[in-house]
Amino acid sequence: MDGNHAPHSNQHQPSPERDGSFSYDIESMDGGGGGGLRGAASEALLRFDDDDSGGGPREPLLRKRTMNTTSQIAIVGANVFPIESLDYEIVENDLFKQDWRSRKKKQIFQYVVLKWALVLLIGLLTGLVGFFNNLAVENIAGFKLLITGELMLQNRYFVAFLAYGGCNLVLGATAAAICAYIAPAAAGSGIPEVKAYLNGVDAYSILAPSTLFVKIFGSILGVSAGFVLGKEGPMVHTGACIANLLGQGGSRKYHLTCNWLKYFKNDRDRRDLITCGAAAGVAAAFRAPVGGVLFALEEAASWWRSALLWRTFFTTAVVAVVLKALIEFCRSGKCGLFGQGGLIMFDLSSNIPTYGTQDVIAIIILGIIGGVFGGLFNFLLDRILRVYSIINERGAPLKILLTITISIITSACSYGLPWLAPCTPCPVGSMEECPTIGRSGNYKSFQCPPGHYNGLASLFFNTNDDAIRNLFSRGTANEFHMSSLFVFFTAIYCLGLLTYGIAVPSGLFIPVILAGATYGRIVGTLLGPMSDLDPGLFALLGAASFLGGTMRMTVSVCVILLELTNELHMLPLVMLVLLISKTIADCFNKGVYDQIVVMKGLPFMEAHAEPYMRQLVASDVVSGPLISFSGVEKVGNIVQALRITGHNGFPVVDEPPLSEAPELVGLVLRSHLLVLLNGKNFMKDKVKTSGSFVLRRFGAFDFAKAGSGKGMKVEDLDFTDEEMEMYVDLHPITNTSPYTVVETMSLAKAAVLFRSLGLRHLLVVPKTPGRHPIVGILTRHDLMPEHILGLFPNLRKSH
Repeated sequence: MDGNHAPHSNQHQPSPERDGSFSYDIESMDGGGGGGLRGAASEALLRFDDDDSGGGPREPLLRKRTMNTTSQIAIVGANVFPIESLDYEIVENDLFKQDWRSRKKKQIFQYVVLKWALVLLIGLLTGLVGFFNNLAVENIAGFKLLITGELMLQNRYFVAFLAYGGCNLVLGATAAAICAYIAPAAAGSGIPEVKAYLNGVDAYSILAPSTLFVKIFGSILGVSAGFVLGKEGPMVHTGACIANLLGQGGSRKYHLTCNWLKYFKNDRDRRDLITCGAAAGVAAAFRAPVGGVLFALEEAASWWRSALLWRTFFTTAVVAVVLKALIEFCRSGKCGLFGQGGLIMFDLSSNIPTYGTQDVIAIIILGIIGGVFGGLFNFLLDRILRVYSIINERGAPLKILLTITISIITSACSYGLPWLAPCTPCPVGSMEECPTIGRSGNYKSFQCPPGHYNGLASLFFNTNDDAIRNLFSRGTANEFHMSSLFVFFTAIYCLGLLTYGIAVPSGLFIPVILAGATYGRIVGTLLGPMSDLDPGLFALLGAASFLGGTMRMTVSVCVILLELTNELHMLPLVMLVLLISKTIADCFNKGVYDQIVVMKGLPFMEAHAEPYMRQLVASDVVSGPLISFSGVEKVGNIVQALRITGHNGFPVVDEPPLSEAPELVGLVLRSHLLVLLNGKNFMKDKVKTSGSFVLRRFGAFDFAKAGSGKGMKVEDLDFTDEEMEMYVDLHPITNTSPYTVVETMSLAKAAVLFRSLGLRHLLVVPKTPGRHPIVGILTRHDLMPEHILGLFPNLRKSH
C-alpha cells in the first residue's frame, strides 16, 4: 500500500458481484504486545512510543470515521492482486544529498550517456521485435491461406475449411494456453496497464519478462489464427516491457542482470524509459515515428517534460531506421512470404484530392456516424468484458475453451460468409493479376470461375494489413459490392467485440480501422455521383472517425493515419472527422482504454478533479490508522509496525528531548527502513547521532529500488531480544522535504497537486499550532471516487 492504510495482502477478500464491481471484507489484524490495528470506525491515527509496555500503540491521537478499503486490488489477467503505487518523488535525505555532492562530473556524464544508450537499445530492440512479429505473421498466416486456396482450386471445399479452421484452432489454442498458464497479464492490448503504470500504478507482473515473452509470441499466434484483432496494441505493451527489462538491469530470475545500470534503479527513471518504450511500440506497429511520440504524449503518459520529448523522439527515429533497413532487405525475397505485404503502409498520394462543400457535409455525416458507432462499440465491449471476466476467473481451461469457441465462430464467418457474395468479373486493364492466386492481393478467386473474383473473400481471406490495403486502395470504386461491404462491416464489428477479452494478446486498432474503413467506403460509394473524393479516401476518413469514436484520441491518430497513407492533403478532413466523432462519442461514455482501466479496478488519477471534491477539504478523507516513528526509534517498534502493516510510508516526528516541541521531520519509506535495519547499526540509548556511520556504511544505491518482487521483506530480518530493545536513528534516511498540504486545503486542489507532481504520499498538516504535527497522509486510494463517495454518500446526488 501507499501510505498508512489498513493492512493489505491476504486481508482483502474480494467477492465478484453482478455488476462487475467488487466488495471487500477487511479482517482485523492484531499486532503484538496487546495493541493492534483493527478495521473499526473508532480506530485512529496511532503512534509507536517506547514508553509502551510491549511496544504497542498508544492512545488515539485523531479519530477517524472509516477505513479506506477501495481500490486496493485490481484485476490483472483475470486474477486479483493488491495494487501498489510507484515512488516518482525524489527522496531528499542525507544519503541523497551526500551522493550528489560526492558525484563527479565523470559519473554525471556517464549517467547521461547511459540514459541515451538505453533509449537507443529500446528503439533497436522494439524495431526488431516489431519486424519479427510482422515477418512471422505474414509467413504463418500466408502459408495457412496458401494451403486453403490450393485445396479450393481443387474443389475440395470441405477439406479446405477443415484445414483453414484447424490451423486457426491450433494457433488460437496455443496462444491462449501460453497466455493462461505462463503470463495471464499478457492478455488484451496492454495499453490500459501501461497507461496506469505511467500514472503511478504498479500492477502485478504487467511488465515482467514472462509477460514480454507471451506478448510477443501470443500476439503472433493470435493474429495468425485469423482472429479479428491487431498486433499494434500489444506492441505498445511489448515496447514498455522491453524498456522495463533494460531499466531494472535485466532479470535476476532468468540470470539476465547488468550491475552498470544501477543508476536507473528508481521509478522516476524507469517511468521515462517506459514512456519511450510505449512510443517505440506505436512506431514499430505503424511505421509512424511522430505518431508514436504523440501517442505517448496524448494517451499514455501522465507526466511530461521537454527532455523526455527529445528522448522519445530519438527512440522512435531509431525504430523507423531499423524497420526501413529490414524491409529493404526483405524486398529481395529473402524473407519468405514477407515483402510488400509487410508492415501496414498505404501510399494514397498518387493524385492530389480536391473537395468541395458537398464533400465537407459528407465528412461531417461520417464523423457523426463514427461517434455513434464508437460509443455503441465501447458500451457493448464493456458488457461483454464483464461476462468474459466471470468465465476467465474460473481458471485456465475455461479461458482456452472460450478462445477455441471464438476461433470456431471466426473461422466459420471468414469461410462461410464469402459464399454469400456474388462473383465479379475482373476489371479490364488492371495492373494487378486477377484473380490473385498464391499470394496476397485484391482479387481472391475463392469459388468463382476463371476471370472472376470474390470481393468479400478479398477482405476475409487476407491478413488484416492486406484487408486494410484493399479498403484504402484508390481507383477501385466498383471493386466491392455494396452487399459485401455491409456483410463485412457487420461481421468485423461483431467479431471485434467478441474477440477482445479472450486470453490472447489482442489490440483494438486493427478491428476499429477495418470496421471504420468499411463503413467509410460504403458512404463513399453511396455518395459517388455527388462527391469528388475517391471511395478509398472515404475509407481512410471512416477509419479515422471510428478511431476517434472508440479511443477518443485526436492528434496522435491524425498523425498516425497521415504517416500511414502519406496523404498530407487530407489533413483538414481527417482533423474535422476526428473532432466531430470524439465530440459525439463523449456524449455517451468514456474512451475504450479509460473504460478498461476502470473495469480492472486500476486506481487511475485523472488530470482534473471531480466537481464534488470542491465541497471537501483534505482532512475529510485522510484515512488511518496512521503510525508515526520518533526520529530515534526502538527497533522492536519498527519491526512490529512493519510486520502488522503493509504501509509504504511512515511520518517521522521528533519530540522532546530530541526537539523543543513536537515537529515533523519528514517521511521514511518502508524499503529504506528494511535496508537500515538489516545493517544493524543500533544504539543502546535513545540519542540522536550525526549519521556519519550510516553515511560511511551505506551508499545511495544501497537504497535503490530492486526489480519486480526482488526487494527485501520484513520476514528476511532476524533480531535477538536484546537487539529489539535497542534504538536506531532514522534521520539519515528520512525524506526531510516531503510535499505537505494544510488540512483545510480544498480536496480538489490537493488531488490536482497530487496528480501533477506524480506523488505517492501527500502529508496533511494541521492549520493551527499546538497540535500533533501531522493529521494524516493522502494517498492515491484516498482520492479515488469510490472511497470519497463511500465516506460521503450524500455527494452522489450532486455527482
